[in-house]
Amino acid sequence: MHTTSSQRPRLLVTRAIFPDVVERLRQHFDVMDNPEDALLSRDQMREHLQGCDAVLTTPSEIIDAEMLASCSRLRMCSNMAVGYNNLDLPALTAIGVLATNTPNVLTETTADFGFALLLATARRVTEAERWLRDGHWTKWRYDTLLGSDVHGSTLGILGMGRIGQAIARRGAHGFGMKVIYHNRSQLDAVTEQECRARYVSREALLRESDHLVLVLPYSAANHHAIGMEELRQMKPTASLINIARGGIVDDAALAQALRDGTIAAAGLDVYDGEPQVHPDLLTLDNVVLTPHIASASEATRRAMANLAADNLIAFFTRGEALTPLNPEVLSR
Repeated sequence: MHTTSSQRPRLLVTRAIFPDVVERLRQHFDVMDNPEDALLSRDQMREHLQGCDAVLTTPSEIIDAEMLASCSRLRMCSNMAVGYNNLDLPALTAIGVLATNTPNVLTETTADFGFALLLATARRVTEAERWLRDGHWTKWRYDTLLGSDVHGSTLGILGMGRIGQAIARRGAHGFGMKVIYHNRSQLDAVTEQECRARYVSREALLRESDHLVLVLPYSAANHHAIGMEELRQMKPTASLINIARGGIVDDAALAQALRDGTIAAAGLDVYDGEPQVHPDLLTLDNVVLTPHIASASEATRRAMANLAADNLIAFFTRGEALTPLNPEVLSR
């Protein structure tokens, strides 16, 4: 860990981020950063947070009530992600610690990747590449690696926030897909028209989707929201795409469903317990696996890092925040 020393607020940057963003933060904070990108244990996190006024976190670090109990000076946690299930928001709010995230700046890039993962899964792209590299392509056959059509099929979306809407627009306007969705609440009529999307029950979503994309935020209430019971309600020709959070899908049940033909294929960018991946998934050809990179374009990751920095600077210089998760803290 690298530190600077001054009378300014002390900031812990838990993981490696763009060096120019760290230098911008050094203009306002006494920064302890981690350019080697070492994974910090909980004990190391607790030790480094001692005496810190703020922390810039990634989804890898858990900030919960136990961690907060030893961080009496902490005033802000700036999370470099749109999801924040790594933060115990009620615990942060209870002790007056502001939490922020980085929404909006990654919407379109994440939607691009979600659709890329859908296409790769439906058309067996990664399986085909492995098959070719392994020397199996010796002649053309009518039935080689037959996949599923995307154009004109039914796109189901579970979780219709900004990213879900962006995926819906790509499907409806770009591929002529019939778009159905389920959400905690139905979208207004204007937004539905823009997305050409129709609200359905959760059961209908599972039953009717040819390609089901998960984009809902993680919470304890939707842990393993997609398990064997839900997978058995899907078409045997359907594909499941998860770009949300790993805990939403029961990966063991999904592996079994892929193996026995309950559904045809899956594309996963997130995993229950990542960076570990359920070993059964690694044995299957009909699943596309990527290492949580849906937002990983340089422009977007820079925008995320800069928004996380902007939130920190705004709070400690003006008492404001651009994207607060618990804005009630600002009025205390």
